Amino acid sequence: MTTEQDTAAETPSAEATACGFVALVGAPNAGKSTLTNHLVGAKVSIVTHKVQTTRTRIRGIALEGSVQMVLVDTPGIFAPKRRLDRAMVQAAWAGAGDADVIVLIVDAARCVKDHYRIDEETQSIIDGLKAQKRPVVLALNKTDGLKRDTLLPVIDVHSKAHEFDVIFTISALKGEGCGELRAWLAERMPKGPWLYPEDELSDLPMRMMAAEVTREKVFLDLHDELPYSATVETDQWTEREDGSVRIDQTLYVERESQRKIALGKGGRKIKQIGQKSREELEEMFERRVHLFLFVKVRENWQDDRERLTTWGLEWDV
Repeated sequence: MTTEQDTAAETPSAEATACGFVALVGAPNAGKSTLTNHLVGAKVSIVTHKVQTTRTRIRGIALEGSVQMVLVDTPGIFAPKRRLDRAMVQAAWAGAGDADVIVLIVDAARCVKDHYRIDEETQSIIDGLKAQKRPVVLALNKTDGLKRDTLLPVIDVHSKAHEFDVIFTISALKGEGCGELRAWLAERMPKGPWLYPEDELSDLPMRMMAAEVTREKVFLDLHDELPYSATVETDQWTEREDGSVRIDQTLYVERESQRKIALGKGGRKIKQIGQKSREELEEMFERRVHLFLFVKVRENWQDDRERLTTWGLEWDV
């Protein structure tokens, strides 16, 4: 049993605390969301094999002793073509501009496959970081399968491209090197009170988190059958007297042919996606979830002002 005195003694005073923002930037599929989830210690950002999965800035909250770090998982930075693309890239750079420390995450294994060349997207990000007047950290990710003599040239080519404050080699998936990165970041956070309660893991509303979980299952289950012209929205969130929650969601696609793919024969595919999402939501929210998932066609939703602004993206880009 914990008494009030014990709790007060364990909670750091405002004078002893530190709190700051860490922006995680990188090319699509570099591992930003995986690293965010690992540092937070819980899933706050969806992860799929597809690039450009993260569409807006998602804040995860990590604690290191008396230090609270607000991790800003940004969309991957790439060459934008559509309005949604431009809004995502702008959100990524805005997240970097607001941070106390910037972490550039690079897929080290990809660099090795590219014969130790920095890919165009990462080079573009490095060029953009040169104007930043805040610490910039390089986290070479996916290094768990690389030998030292293979990894050294990766470090060398990136060291020559930019004068990083420090370079870490990590595996966000396995957690290797992440403890050292977390400790280094915590030491650079400015003194001040925490911005969020101790038990809060993300500032993402539960309705949006539920939609993100279902969107992840859509991408994982449909693979290349369904392109990025799909999104999930939580239409209703109904608290029940027995403590459970009913969640009504809609999967929007842009064409009738995509709707048929999402439904599957006899509706089996969408039921399968709904079941996987419900199981994860029950574990996440620690309560019974009644999930009702529908599929509708909505052409050109990616150019819908209301949707972009709901996600915290800028429309006029």
